Amino acid sequence: MSAQKQQASASVEQPQPRSAYEDFLYEEAAMLDEWRLEEWLDLFTEESIYEVPRAGADDSADSAEDLFYISDNYFRLGHRVKRMLDKAAHAEWPRSIQSHIISNVRVTGSDEKGVHVTCRFITHRAKNDVTDTYVGHHNYILKTVSGKMRIMSKRSFLASDSLREQGKVTIIL
Repeated sequence: MSAQKQQASASVEQPQPRSAYEDFLYEEAAMLDEWRLEEWLDLFTEESIYEVPRAGADDSADSAEDLFYISDNYFRLGHRVKRMLDKAAHAEWPRSIQSHIISNVRVTGSDEKGVHVTCRFITHRAKNDVTDTYVGHHNYILKTVSGKMRIMSKRSFLASDSLREQGKVTIIL
């Protein structure tokens, strides 16, 4: 193998067993359910992005060209977390009761950005005697940084053609 090929393959993160990614995603879901948003934010790298394309968008959606409900870099995501924890955030104060369910975790590849992982989700949000249900899938790029698994990218795709029933997304999927 040439030195150039060895260097290229060395920069590609080798996937861990799927169970390691499942455990990480289950812990992320628990943080969101328990409203540990500052801990959740710590799962992201400073170069990371969190995006929620419009309902019905496919995996190729591009935030530079398409409508996204959320398209946050780490800085904006930090401000989102701060706002959600503030009592002045009336949409989430008092906070809603949430249940994030994760299933069908699959490792789909790896490259220089990290390990690509996808899973299905169901998120229930209950507030003011109304329960909203969001279903879809997450696409992650995860990377080991200083010995810890971290989120480089999280994209949450809603399996719906509109938000008519829910009306809004005020929570983190």
